[in-house]
Amino acid sequence: MFHRLKKLWADGGYTGEHFAQTAKRLGREVEVVKRNDDVKGFAVLPKRWIVERTFGWLGRYRRLSKDYESLASSSIAMIQLAMINLMLHRIEPG
Repeated sequence: MFHRLKKLWADGGYTGEHFAQTAKRLGREVEVVKRNDDVKGFAVLPKRWIVERTFGWLGRYRRLSKDYESLASSSIAMIQLAMINLMLHRIEPG
């Protein structure tokens, strides 16, 4: 489905062998972004802020603020509509 996708960034929770084998079988490179143990409290992790920022944008839409959808296809459609709305407002504000 995502033939141009070559590299995956994963959270520290995805360090298991099953995840690595699945990524290898799909022909994807995986880079696990781990938190530094020396840092106390909040720290911005590379690439992870992009995902968190996008979740923040999507959370502003009431329909996406909670998991109301019973079908995955409905959730995908709502996310696509929200992202289209965000892009349109960036092209033509107001």
